Amino acid sequence: MTRWLAEYAWLPDHAEPTADVLIEAEDGRFTAVTPLTGGDAPTTGVEVLTDAVRLPGLTLPGLANAHSHAFHRALRGRTHGGRGDFWTWRDRMYEVAGRLDPDSYLALARATYAEMALAGITCVGEFHYLHHGPGGTPYDDPNAMSAALVEAAAQAGVRLTLLDACYLTASVDGRPLAGPQRRFGDGDAVRWGERVTAFTPAGGHARVGAAVHSVRAVPAEQLSTVARWARDRDAPLHVHLSEQPAENDACRAVHGCTPTRLLADRQVLGPATTAVHATHPTSADVGLLGESRTGVCLCPTTERDLADGIGPARRMADTGSPLSLGSDSHAVIDLFEEARAVELDERLRTRRRGHFSPVELLTAATAGGHAALGWTDAGRLAVGDRADLVTVRLDSARTAGVPPVGALFAATAADVTHVVVDGRTVVAEGRHRVVDVPAELGAAIAAVTP
Repeated sequence: MTRWLAEYAWLPDHAEPTADVLIEAEDGRFTAVTPLTGGDAPTTGVEVLTDAVRLPGLTLPGLANAHSHAFHRALRGRTHGGRGDFWTWRDRMYEVAGRLDPDSYLALARATYAEMALAGITCVGEFHYLHHGPGGTPYDDPNAMSAALVEAAAQAGVRLTLLDACYLTASVDGRPLAGPQRRFGDGDAVRWGERVTAFTPAGGHARVGAAVHSVRAVPAEQLSTVARWARDRDAPLHVHLSEQPAENDACRAVHGCTPTRLLADRQVLGPATTAVHATHPTSADVGLLGESRTGVCLCPTTERDLADGIGPARRMADTGSPLSLGSDSHAVIDLFEEARAVELDERLRTRRRGHFSPVELLTAATAGGHAALGWTDAGRLAVGDRADLVTVRLDSARTAGVPPVGALFAATAADVTHVVVDGRTVVAEGRHRVVDVPAELGAAIAAVTP
């Protein structure tokens, strides 16, 4: 058994953190979460053993990064000069995609996932479409790139949901894949499903879900094939949705409806589905997402970096869509920044303050993200849940003098001191226990960039 004594801990169904909480775990699960002082304290004495690891600061549930493209980390700082938009950025992304192989992807993803661990992320959803070798030729193991990602997560010490993306066409009107895009394709959705079905992740830290890359990349008549594959396996299903107005315009031109309507008609939406971005939905689209209880993953730092726009987060949540968060292109890896950006972007959009409570933002960063990735037993400091926790300093230059309840609006990834995943300490005193993150990032990125 392992014990931690948290100076403050944010417990389920509490509006703000609780002081002096003893947290105990065994076999990767929380076995006791006991406030030692205040109104929640037990009436009988609780023995605090001297072997309890003390956690100064605020302890939170493990954070979940529900949307990642690991190889995009190599683009940080390389695409910010000059003008352009999502589409010009995408050309630079394809250049990196063309240089990766299973070994270089393992190195880059290991370092990227370890950076996530340093930021308090205990679980990541990898939206994976870089499947094959140059020109689209499969590797001897058709899932070699998937295996590299699973191994990278194991070495970095985080859990992984590999969201294997079906990616078949270059545009809504069916233009064929070309250039580096050929590495993404399996020919059709049936062959995509056969490849994914043949892959069983090594280790209990990973599971496989499905993804429709977008309505640009999967023909309408094949959308239901991907959705059925996910339903048959009770697996999460994710889809890029209405990230750009051009996507909406193209879908209307070809299909006579919005991407959301098309997905609804093809049985893609539902409680096991997460729409990523949903930046430009119509009012009817918001209703379709909410009524079907389709989740929405917001990626504010990427959406602002690519000049995508600001989606109607509050309206989507009120209509019934659970929210989660992702760092997507990894222009920034900081779930605290993503969480507060949901509120702050809504302020910019409406010119009013106070749209999301701290608990709502914390839930999106923790339990909401884990649920979107199929880990419904994670994201809470609660008995029986997976023993994930993240401790944040309250005495840094950013957090000094900030009450614990305000930490979500003050802390950054740099304030994370302690990270536990499934009961195992991955980060202690702000350092990853296995990976020299800066050195490995530098080497891995240099190997795949000019």
